Amino acid sequence: MKIELNKNGNALIISVSGRLDIAGAPELEKVVNSELEGITDLTFDFKELEYISSAGLRVLLIAIKKMNAQGNMVVKHANDVVMEVFEVTGFIDLMNVE
Repeated sequence: MKIELNKNGNALIISVSGRLDIAGAPELEKVVNSELEGITDLTFDFKELEYISSAGLRVLLIAIKKMNAQGNMVVKHANDVVMEVFEVTGFIDLMNVE
């Protein structure tokens, strides 16, 4: 898994590629816990994300809770496999997916 950050003022784009699973989730959780202070617009770009596990969903839930208190969060470019996980787990109702 690879994570890239693009910060512009109060906006942050977190691009994730590869597989967001038990191996990579702790790395993304560190980013979420350390980079969201002062951020009012958070975008997860999943254009290159192949798969997300329950460990990855847990990190997204942490981000959702933080951003509900301080701004907006959107997930963009999720593939069909990731979208199916969002739909089956109900995450599609917890966040803005474009």
